[in-house]
Amino acid sequence: MPTIRRFEDLEIWQAARAQCIAVNKLIESTPLKNDFSLRDQVTRSSGSVMDNIAEGFDRFTRKDFRHMLTIARGSNAEVRSQLYRMLDKGYLEQDIADQVIKSNIRLSVKITNLISHLSKTSITSKSIMDKKETLEEPASIYGL
Repeated sequence: MPTIRRFEDLEIWQAARAQCIAVNKLIESTPLKNDFSLRDQVTRSSGSVMDNIAEGFDRFTRKDFRHMLTIARGSNAEVRSQLYRMLDKGYLEQDIADQVIKSNIRLSVKITNLISHLSKTSITSKSIMDKKETLEEPASIYGL
């Protein structure tokens, strides 16, 4: 069970970063690179997932962290919706879309489970940063 001291240590942030990288690769390898509106939307929302996880972690209260995680979860849903739009416009092959969407859904489940886990603990980001407490990220909270 890893000990979390920085947002970069969070499995969900790492997964959100991987999703952002995957989205950027899709953009470069498909006709999506010429659909500026959709390209910009999916780029912003995929970045928003990882950014909101990071911002929430560096806030000083569990309430703020949970709130930012709910925003990240919403941004993640936007990414998934945009992936369907990319598929519908013929920018993605079905098998590629299925793979990225499946990964996106796993990330949503992980974010939801971390929100639930934080609701049951008294730990705060400030106490983690002050090294008074550590946040454990047990794999069991992700339910996968």
